[in-house]
Amino acid sequence: MSMPQAQDFLDESKALHALLQPLDDAAFGQATAFKGWTMNDVLRHLHYWNWMAWLQLNDESLLVAQMDEIARAGGMRPAETSHVEGAAGRTLVDIWIDQARATATAFAAADPKARLKWAGPDMSARSSITARLMETWAHGQEIYDQLGVVRQNADRIRNIVVLGVNTFGWTFKNRKLDIPQTMPLVVLTAPSGEVWTYGEAGGTDRVEGPAEEFCQVVTQTRNIADTALVVTGPIATQWMGFAQCFAGRPETPPAPGVRKMQEILPDAN
Repeated sequence: MSMPQAQDFLDESKALHALLQPLDDAAFGQATAFKGWTMNDVLRHLHYWNWMAWLQLNDESLLVAQMDEIARAGGMRPAETSHVEGAAGRTLVDIWIDQARATATAFAAADPKARLKWAGPDMSARSSITARLMETWAHGQEIYDQLGVVRQNADRIRNIVVLGVNTFGWTFKNRKLDIPQTMPLVVLTAPSGEVWTYGEAGGTDRVEGPAEEFCQVVTQTRNIADTALVVTGPIATQWMGFAQCFAGRPETPPAPGVRKMQEILPDAN
């Protein structure tokens, strides 16, 4: 694929797909720690917005019509459910992964700098598919957590790290707060062991630790208190307290201890 982010999105989708393979239909009705969404809800959400991203490249008029429909309905959940005609379980898994493959293929052939229509301002093709990777990874976390499985991350999460770093200023602006003049130094250890560094050294503010935990904080799948990240300085502390790399109104991160991997007890039999 000519756009690396398209392959990264596909690989993350395949990893989640592999996790789901052993499950029977009933398992997908389990409620996760994310707003009580079931695994069916998660897959419907991912599928719908993967399809909407595909429309950015293939049918802009239908994309606009869908956006209008969501606005009239007062939310996205009804549209996500009706789009798959209520499909659930194994059938839904097949629908979702087929669309993920189609979306990845479409973006692989796209100009990364092409401007695409979206709900808010237009965005680049690269930004759009990176957002799909981030959403797949972030919503995948509640499924990994619900199933009690430790996720084996790959260095493709660097795309999410970059989103987290690039939305530093926006996170403050979105909350109608003054944007700090200097971003904290961010020093992260990748799954491969490589060290990724962002920002400028010499200041008092710093965030350091595992890259995957930084991703968990900026996607709000973990409270900073539930990670091993070392945060130094007032600006870094404030940022990590409400970091948000996804669009929309300001969201409150989960409280400490709420988002975590479930303990799966061994079968007594």
